Amino acid sequence: MPDTDAAGGIVQRGRYFDELEVGQRYLHRPGRTATEADNVLFSSVTMNTQALHLDAAYSATQPFGRRLMNSMWTLSTMVGASVTQLTQGTLVAQLGLSDVSFPAPLFHGDTLYVETEIVDMRLSASRPGQGIATLRHTGRNQDDVVVAVATRVALMWCRDAAPEGSA
Repeated sequence: MPDTDAAGGIVQRGRYFDELEVGQRYLHRPGRTATEADNVLFSSVTMNTQALHLDAAYSATQPFGRRLMNSMWTLSTMVGASVTQLTQGTLVAQLGLSDVSFPAPLFHGDTLYVETEIVDMRLSASRPGQGIATLRHTGRNQDDVVVAVATRVALMWCRDAAPEGSA
């Protein structure tokens, strides 16, 4: 039965630790089309002045011939796309990111599609009622080319231990 609020409304949330299984694969939809505004704003806010993101004339002289999306935007958007399905209201803390790679570029106008596979799980030895899930996020463009991969370790609530109102 879905979680409901006091008025009987269904509460949207992610998955609790004990609702996940190793090998599950989640497709996060809709995709997100990357825009020039996304790239300029993200690069500016994060103080990343890399000309490959901001300078069209310079980028035209480089190997890809045009500006690249900031890879940190790609990583952030990839993780963010998973939140609603997996960790909204069920995450205690993000413990780490590893094995981050960007095997192909993402450009303005490309659409990023994300999937997540549950690759490992264990109950926390030091935090009763919580578990540690290892998630592998993969981002692909509209042509199904892998543009980003990252492994994320998340500390998550077990359903029976989650505080009231956490999800």
